[in-house]
Amino acid sequence: MHITLKRILPVLGGAIVGYAYYYFIGCNSGTCPITSNPYISTVYGAVVGVLFAIPSKKKAKPENDN
Repeated sequence: MHITLKRILPVLGGAIVGYAYYYFIGCNSGTCPITSNPYISTVYGAVVGVLFAIPSKKKAKPENDN
C-alpha cells in the first residue's frame, strides 16, 4: 500500500496543480492550447505528476576490492 501511495499522490498533486494553473493563471482568449481548457491543463498536470512518480535508477555502489 505504501508504494501505491507513492505512485498515486504525485499524479493527484499534479492534476490539482494543473487545474489550479488553469483557474488562477489560465488564458481567457482561447489561444493557449493548454491553459484555456480545464480538462487539458488537469491532464497535463497529471502527466507531469506521473513523471515524478516514475522511480529513477539507483546508483550502483562501487565494489571495494580489499
